[in-house]
Amino acid sequence: MARNYNISINEYYHVYNRGVEKRRIFTGYKDYERFQFLLYICNNKKSVEIRNYGGLTSVEKFSLIRKDTLVEIGEYVLMPNHFHVLLREKTEGGISLFMQKLTTAYTMYFNTNYKRSGSLFGGSFKARHADEDQYLKYLYAYIHLNPIKLIEPNWREEGIKDKKKAKEFLLTYEYSSYQDFLGLKRPEGRILNR
Repeated sequence: MARNYNISINEYYHVYNRGVEKRRIFTGYKDYERFQFLLYICNNKKSVEIRNYGGLTSVEKFSLIRKDTLVEIGEYVLMPNHFHVLLREKTEGGISLFMQKLTTAYTMYFNTNYKRSGSLFGGSFKARHADEDQYLKYLYAYIHLNPIKLIEPNWREEGIKDKKKAKEFLLTYEYSSYQDFLGLKRPEGRILNR
């Protein structure tokens, strides 16, 4: 995707993409789990051979040492047909390389698993520069609140009707960094850079 700005080191970017034709890109737990692991393991300068990690538990996978990470991951959420990630570039071209490794590895996994071929994502990733504190604060809320759409589809337009239910849902939604943001311990918490 041609961007009308350059991605700069030490700046934050809201990075996102969705399935081609708005298709589901996560069909079950194993898909979400794979993408979360890829968020972790693809964040380095070395090439990744996923078959080398086949017999590891979740705790072991997220305990692997990565050197020379490309980006810092501030937060993320995985939805059935799209994802959002807040990234800070650490090295020149880091976001682009990280996203290329991540989406290629996940597409290969998905296509093999579901006996399909071709693109899984709707083009290259989209990125918006979080160049103001107000927008960065907004992103922390927007990304973490995204899953509420699964239980209250019109919550953005109409507001959250059942705040208690929404809070409980977010606390149990495993496919975002919200639990990590709250300081709850889980292996996936290693994805974030804190």
